[in-house]
Amino acid sequence: MCKTNPFQQKNQTHQEDPKKVHDQEHAQWNRRSFIQALGLVGGGSMLLGKQAISATKATPLTVALSESENDHILVIIRLEGGNDGLNTIVPVYDFDTYVNLRPTIHHEQNNLLNLNPDFGIPNYMNALESVWGNGAMKVVHGVGYPEQNLSHFRSTDIWATAADTYVEPTGWWGRYFEDLYPDYLINPPEVPPAVQVGNIGNLIFDGNNANYAFTVANIDQLETVAQSGTFHDVVNLPDCVYGDKLLFLRATANTTFQYSETIHNAYMAASNNANYGDGDLASQLAAAARLIKGGLGTKVYMVSLGSFDTHADQVDRQQLLLQDLSDSVKAFYEDLADAGMDDKVLSMTISEFGRRPYENGSNGTDHGAASPLMLFGPALNGNGFIGQHPDLLNWDDHDNLIPTNDFRDVYSTILTSWFCLEPQVVDSILLNQNYNQLDLGLECQALGINDFGTLQQFRHAPVYRQDGVYIEMQFETTAHGVIKLYDLTGREVATLANKLFFPGKYTINVREAAGVRLSYGQYLYRISFADRHYSKSFIVR
Repeated sequence: MCKTNPFQQKNQTHQEDPKKVHDQEHAQWNRRSFIQALGLVGGGSMLLGKQAISATKATPLTVALSESENDHILVIIRLEGGNDGLNTIVPVYDFDTYVNLRPTIHHEQNNLLNLNPDFGIPNYMNALESVWGNGAMKVVHGVGYPEQNLSHFRSTDIWATAADTYVEPTGWWGRYFEDLYPDYLINPPEVPPAVQVGNIGNLIFDGNNANYAFTVANIDQLETVAQSGTFHDVVNLPDCVYGDKLLFLRATANTTFQYSETIHNAYMAASNNANYGDGDLASQLAAAARLIKGGLGTKVYMVSLGSFDTHADQVDRQQLLLQDLSDSVKAFYEDLADAGMDDKVLSMTISEFGRRPYENGSNGTDHGAASPLMLFGPALNGNGFIGQHPDLLNWDDHDNLIPTNDFRDVYSTILTSWFCLEPQVVDSILLNQNYNQLDLGLECQALGINDFGTLQQFRHAPVYRQDGVYIEMQFETTAHGVIKLYDLTGREVATLANKLFFPGKYTINVREAAGVRLSYGQYLYRISFADRHYSKSFIVR
């Protein structure tokens, strides 16, 4: 266990030692990510997916969510490390101030491609010039949040969870899928809700009890699964005791990740028809395009490009990354257009923070705040800039640009105007906070359900106390309920309750209710009532 709490770290200021804080941040991130970085994580219901199970009857909330289901797809491109926005979308309107802040690392004006009279991009991002010209690119100015945290670790969590004033363990997409699939652990959907490449340790697809993404540590792992239908080779193994043990471990891992065959089938059903090049992001988007064109049916993809943590030698490092971004995005949409699917896919960049408005002494920039967010796709119905650009000379107490748009405004708009969720449902996904709707040009027909005031979620959770583990539930209506306990092989261990529940709060002592000896380890419980099912995993200790 890590003795220090990274969430309590204070904001870095220009008076602190940047290298010391930076090294501490990466050390904390690595400790957190170690287990997940060993390979695939998430992926559904382990061996329980093979059980004969009944379908879950929808609640009013899941009806609202499922009726909004369309064929729209979101691709999140994470610019890992904190992209420098001022050298990405260059403020031509205040060029002298920009140059004075960055005498060494600024772009020369004759090396810019003007998107309009006020803003330009460096000429090495020229692949986006046609994307912009075709009306398939928008830029949201000055995106961030109040009191920007300059920690890679904490700020990444804030962008993933949408909570900036307290520590939230679930991600905004994790909460969406948790409401849509309340019995996910035992009765998962036929296709992975999300596919994630890299971004190990990111909370964005985490619910309270499951990760809803098929996650691979890198593109090589995804291509292995997509091409072979398995993650590990179980054929070419040595003929010895070591080989036998390796076979067991690899076979177990392969059967655990139930979506491998589904991904394989979609990947092999399509091909790439665009020149992606050989960049890191290019290979990720090329794989995503094949899965989309192959009919996988996954709603959200997350890929990553980095590192944009350009404390030194920024000019050359950022050029390589932004060129990969530009070329890859253009190829991605050309590939999708070849299949007539480009208007079904919206892409957006995110980055945990921007950079300082002024350069440092190492030909780079240090952690900052506000930065532009780019969106791509024909569904945007035209190019343009959203909101006001931050004042280059008006900084906060830590010498950072002051955000002019909240990143959750973008999230809220996408959920409402792209995935067609009613605002009341969006508010619950975004932690019951109201955010502004931005004019992104997206079009969506509203649901036919208008009365969301009575939507209620069935709340249940394992609670740990010194004398054991308990299941706490809140019933809103009278219902006959059955609560069963399973081990991770799918074997039913015990019935914890089978009775009529009246409205109110209930607490079940798992060991006491099981009536049998329970070994230490991980179990699942499943609550069934009114033809609905809810499941979570927990630890008996």
